[in-house]
Amino acid sequence: MGSFEVRGGNRLKGEIIPQGAKNEALQILSAVVLTDEEVTISNIPDILDVNLLIELLQDMGVKTEKLHADTYRFKADDVNIDYLSSDAFRKKGGRLRGSVMLAGPMLARFKKAYIPKPGGDKIGRRRLDTHIIGFEKLGASFTYDDAQSCFKLSATQLKGSFMLLDEPSVTGTANIVMAAVLAEGVTQIYNAACEPYIQQLCSMLNRMGAKISGIGSNLLTIEGVSRLGGTEHRMLPDMIEIGSFIGLAAMTQSELTIKNAGVQHLGIIPEKFSQLGIQFSIKGDDIYIQAQDVYEIQTYMDGGILTIYDHPWPGFTPDLLSIVLVVATQARGSVLVHQKMFESRLFFVDKLIDMGAQIILCDPHRATVIGLGRKNNLRGITMSSPDIRAGQALLIAALSAEGKSTIQNIEQIDRGYQKIDERLRNIGADIKRI
Repeated sequence: MGSFEVRGGNRLKGEIIPQGAKNEALQILSAVVLTDEEVTISNIPDILDVNLLIELLQDMGVKTEKLHADTYRFKADDVNIDYLSSDAFRKKGGRLRGSVMLAGPMLARFKKAYIPKPGGDKIGRRRLDTHIIGFEKLGASFTYDDAQSCFKLSATQLKGSFMLLDEPSVTGTANIVMAAVLAEGVTQIYNAACEPYIQQLCSMLNRMGAKISGIGSNLLTIEGVSRLGGTEHRMLPDMIEIGSFIGLAAMTQSELTIKNAGVQHLGIIPEKFSQLGIQFSIKGDDIYIQAQDVYEIQTYMDGGILTIYDHPWPGFTPDLLSIVLVVATQARGSVLVHQKMFESRLFFVDKLIDMGAQIILCDPHRATVIGLGRKNNLRGITMSSPDIRAGQALLIAALSAEGKSTIQNIEQIDRGYQKIDERLRNIGADIKRI
């Protein structure tokens, strides 16, 4: 396994361009299976999870042509349906939680699908009930094969239905939408996720000939069509990476400009970093963060300690709570970080405590951070990246710490961040891959 060797304390300076959105990519790439015509997708991030999904598409028989570094053309006119029932698919698909996104398109077009036991981050229970129940309401049946750790789905014909989701799952909503676009009749999904990535998927499907209304709301109406055609699509910048760069600038007292940030799609993210005392300005579609010696966490109007928690869109994304927690360690003031959705995502704080941070882990979901206000710098240590987002948070901590840090298991970081060491070196970071 690879490691990053980081020598902290450098003030960074310059411009950085965010990659394409990882969470959007896994949905959009799966949607190419819905048509036998060409689909061209640009701003695809060059990261492990996305590259693994592209490999899966190729293994299924989807014709794939790389046009540019971030642009591919796909044509799914000769899909090998039997591949999905093979051991090879289960092994490769099991390494990637995003492989579950192939189920909706396959069920819609070929009337059968397989979902291997999903991989991905070990951040707590991530159930598939929303996906399966949604497929059932469209008329599919499923069985679970214990021996092969695989769900098997089939349907003679999917039919539109009304459904009220028990949780606004982003991947669940996307999967059900992709299944419903080719179903007979009208499907309504209430309590649907409405993240920008879902909006992007629905807009792309409409360009392919789908009839989806209510985009951006939590009630989606889908009129089924008989077939979809080709299209072109460009992915949004990755909002999680943008938030990470805002936090990085604050922690390292750096002056950075995040170019082409897709500001209109960031929702409440800029406001949450403002509550941590980080000063920045928006210039067109760029975010300029000025160098700050000290940033001070806001309190509530009655003087109460600020709480930052995750919530479905347009609330704050859970993927940035790890970054918020790290950034708060060097702020002036205190904050309660409440991670509601996943019960294992805060366990990386032991590494920050070893670096000198003052954090009280109240329970698996809550941590109180007492900001040091730079009175004591973090110190470099050897640590291991437990998941994608915690790995990036630890990297930010290492870049701001005194001395040398070694971050092991960086394959976790590579799963979500494109050539992050190279891009950080370009703005002055002392980081090398070993």
